[in-house]
Amino acid sequence: MARALIQALETAGHTVTLASRLRSRDGAGNAVQQQEVIANANAALPGLISRGHAEGWNAWVTYHNYYKAPDLIGASVAQALDIPYLLIEATRAAKRLTGPWAQYANAAEAACDLADVIFYLTSRDEAALRRDAPPAQSLLHLPPFLNSNTLPAETFAPDGPILSVGMMRKGDKLASYRIIAETLAMLPKDTWRLEIAGDGPAEGQVRAMMAPFGDNVRFLGNLSTADLNAAYARAALMFWPGVNEAFGLVYLEAQAAGLPIVAQNRPGVREVLSPEPYPSVEAGPAALAKELSRQLGDREARRTKGRAAREYVAENHLLPAAVTTLRRGLASVGVH
Repeated sequence: MARALIQALETAGHTVTLASRLRSRDGAGNAVQQQEVIANANAALPGLISRGHAEGWNAWVTYHNYYKAPDLIGASVAQALDIPYLLIEATRAAKRLTGPWAQYANAAEAACDLADVIFYLTSRDEAALRRDAPPAQSLLHLPPFLNSNTLPAETFAPDGPILSVGMMRKGDKLASYRIIAETLAMLPKDTWRLEIAGDGPAEGQVRAMMAPFGDNVRFLGNLSTADLNAAYARAALMFWPGVNEAFGLVYLEAQAAGLPIVAQNRPGVREVLSPEPYPSVEAGPAALAKELSRQLGDREARRTKGRAAREYVAENHLLPAAVTTLRRGLASVGVH
């Protein structure tokens, strides 16, 4: 997503400078580590400010400011240079202002408070941002997007396999794989095949979940872009429940290729899915199994859904739409 944003800003006519490689992320909630990173960030500020003066920076843009990885330098540099400060995919998490991430959460909140413009990607993020926004702050919706001007060639595989794409790690990803296994156990084994793209430290657990299905499940491993595109092209549909996904670019990639999606109606996920009914979380694997069975049994309905998904991505989630929104936000603070 960060690379796509750089491409979008450059397409909008701006020169993008990677100002810092400071890594702030703390996934464990280590207060000592956070304090060390904050000190390193403060030490880096004079050099960044001097560089900004020398190179004539006219805005600072930070992607993904949140409680585990706050922007510790952008607002200070922007204030020193008297230039606009913009955030993309910033989130507020009041419940993290105490506890192991308190220092970082407060820093993330401060960055949000000081931003002239915040581009939010989902309505879930918008709610907290709008609730706590300073009076002069501008909030703009920037839907997640693919780094492309056009869709890939349309394909249709009437007898293709189900495709699931996801990292194999503990937590939310493993929860999605568990739902997949529970769902497939409800379907006759002669009605489906599954290909899984992805790898990770929990691969052994995913393989154990899928072992009862034998040869019905094929593991593809970590795929190159070309190989993943080939997997989309030969699939009948994509199945990924989406437990706690922020949004999920794989949904956009699959729909751009013409695949209908079987997923649960979850915050974040629904932001990137072609508008139609999706099974609720409360309905559980049984509702997903029913939807899979229905789609696998109706080729023409699947083709229609796939084409609608392509049109939805083309209209809302490609590079040109993102460029337009970014231009509007930058222009609102005098950056053209």
